[in-house]
Amino acid sequence: MAYNTLLWEVEDRVLTLTLNRPEQMNAFTVEMAHELIDAFERASEDDAVGAIVVTGAGRAFCAGMDLSAPGNVFGLDESQTPTLADLHDRLDDPAIVDGVRDTGGRVTLAIFNCKKPVIAAINGAAVGIGATMTLAMDIRMVSEKARIGFVFGKLGIVPEACSSWFLPRLVGPQQALEWVLSAEIFDAAEALRGGLARSVHAPETLVADAQALARKFIAGRSPVAVALARQMLLRNAAQPHPLEAHRIDSLAMFYASIGDGKEGVAAFLEKRAPQFTGRASQMPPFYPWE
Repeated sequence: MAYNTLLWEVEDRVLTLTLNRPEQMNAFTVEMAHELIDAFERASEDDAVGAIVVTGAGRAFCAGMDLSAPGNVFGLDESQTPTLADLHDRLDDPAIVDGVRDTGGRVTLAIFNCKKPVIAAINGAAVGIGATMTLAMDIRMVSEKARIGFVFGKLGIVPEACSSWFLPRLVGPQQALEWVLSAEIFDAAEALRGGLARSVHAPETLVADAQALARKFIAGRSPVAVALARQMLLRNAAQPHPLEAHRIDSLAMFYASIGDGKEGVAAFLEKRAPQFTGRASQMPPFYPWE
């Protein structure tokens, strides 16, 4: 499938997904949102994809929402008067999906639900949705030229893309509030200091370094176990009591032990590389869990 705003390239089971509007600094559009949702849902079920690296074409990662779009630049239907009840009872109603729901949030939920590890290779400006979309990714690796900003306050709007859930968990409430309320753009060193970035890289090696890390996550690994582990860490950390994690751990261990776990143990005892046959497109019956 061809995309208008993205490039899809797979090598050694690593999908490099490139935001591809370089002349517009990869500014986010409703079309890009729809294509990103499709790409992450597609990659989640594609057994040829083991891990995902997301980067930007040209000198920017994503310079935020394309504010030159006609009408409501966020693609929202201003004729509606939605309520919280609507977002509970009519979440999947097309009128709510297309006219009320935040497009960035729909993208980050697709990333969150993906069964493959996701690494952001932030090669330049990552502002607004360009910053918040990376929060649902597992790792953020940044170029020395990266510039990041949660600039919503300067536009009279609020953080989106589920960032009020992700950002405080990543960097703590105090740092999250400072970055959001100041709305300042900061550099790679600040992203590293504040705990947003894993590491800072030379621009010319950033994507290759991210791809190398992605290969570490999947080489010699069970795709089913990787998918389960990713979702367990993302979801169980938000549970109110460790007993909830125990329930999921128990089911995951049970099904892993009768699946690829048998091969993993045999390979360990026989001192050879494992040959896992499980597929992330065919998960255990308890997956996904609520």
